[in-house]
Amino acid sequence: QNEKELQDVLKQQEEKMLQLIDKSGEVMRLKVEVCELKRLLQRAETETKVLWEEVRGKDHQVDTTNVQERVMLRREVDKLRLLLVEKEDEKIRLTGKH
Repeated sequence: QNEKELQDVLKQQEEKMLQLIDKSGEVMRLKVEVCELKRLLQRAETETKVLWEEVRGKDHQVDTTNVQERVMLRREVDKLRLLLVEKEDEKIRLTGKH
């Protein structure tokens, strides 16, 4: 009887552990998705800034080539800022572990 109860308890614990593993995998997938969404939001915000600046600066004629170039330059600046922050975070993590 005790052995049967112990086996049942072990089975329940194993099921709970598997559920936790599944949930942790889901959390990781969600974190990746959030990161991607943040990147897309930053990109959209960058494009919006450039477009508003361009619209404010001109009446009816908009130089699309100039706008595209400015959007690309802003994206590059944002990407470089993000890389800098990531490297600084990595440096802090590495120095904090030692």
